[in-house]
Amino acid sequence: MTRARPLAALLVAAAIAWAAPGAAEDMPVFRIVMKDGTITPARLAVPGNRPFKLEITNAGRTPAEFESLALHKERVLVAGASSSLVFRRVEPGEYEFFDDFHPEARAVLVAK
Repeated sequence: MTRARPLAALLVAAAIAWAAPGAAEDMPVFRIVMKDGTITPARLAVPGNRPFKLEITNAGRTPAEFESLALHKERVLVAGASSSLVFRRVEPGEYEFFDDFHPEARAVLVAK
């Protein structure tokens, strides 16, 4: 019987991994646009304590870097590129982020 437990645990883990892609599709998606030293929107409300996806587009002519020290996330985008970040859980609060190539461009992610 001792072999049945590891096998059962393995089957449960495989079922969870198999179901995970469907769960990602149910995540709310939020978008920001970075453009040559501006970030739109300047305040972005997202759900607290829930997974979500942040899609980032660099609509500018220069590189942009989403950088958040508080959220421990960063993403570099060449001009015209888009990318996304998945957040598994963000506690309610306000989290500043900025464009590391244009440090004056700052915005706030507000988890409610």
